[in-house]
Amino acid sequence: MNAHAERYGTGWECDWGYRKVDQSCTAVAVPANAHLDSSWEGWECSRGYRPVNGACAVVEVPPRAFLDSRGRDWECDRGYRKDGPSCVVVKVPEHAYLAASGNRWSCERGFLRIGGACVAVEIPRNAYLTRSGGDWDCTRGYQRDDDSCVAIEVPQYGYLAASGRGWDCERGYKKDGPACIAFAVPANAHINYSGNDWACNPGYVRQGETCTTDKG
Repeated sequence: MNAHAERYGTGWECDWGYRKVDQSCTAVAVPANAHLDSSWEGWECSRGYRPVNGACAVVEVPPRAFLDSRGRDWECDRGYRKDGPSCVVVKVPEHAYLAASGNRWSCERGFLRIGGACVAVEIPRNAYLTRSGGDWDCTRGYQRDDDSCVAIEVPQYGYLAASGRGWDCERGYKKDGPACIAFAVPANAHINYSGNDWACNPGYVRQGETCTTDKG
């Protein structure tokens, strides 16, 4: 009883509101403030209630709060945050603003969060405020050294790297500590793509600092 043939196959399945127990169909016991769920074999609490020990208990929504999208819990209004069973106001310090979430705050651009306050970012000479607005970086040609920006010393036959954070040697030169030194290109070789080393011509293999015929 309380069953029907499966749509496909040769078996059977219980009607809506019943669940299979051994070889019979038993009615699903739906507690107060609940309804049958889409599985056909269970139930879920109505909006504004939550499951507790097989029953549905009302969700106690405190002042300055509202039911969440699922209706099983609550969230604080914008400008308030959860503190145990209640909502307390978010205290926004000077040079800060209420974040998009509405339950916390963020510092304005040019200020850094330290504890419960926003402190101005101290930007040294030859530096600028980063995109995040909470830190600084050195301008091109300078590198960070503790709380200051020092000029990058580019040696003879060197140039400032594309990143502006270091230097590279010109074509035909290679790094040797803080300098750029010329390197010799042996016979049957050429300067490679990087420009800072050499490679053997086709048909030759590198052996030490020379190029020899590859005889297998």
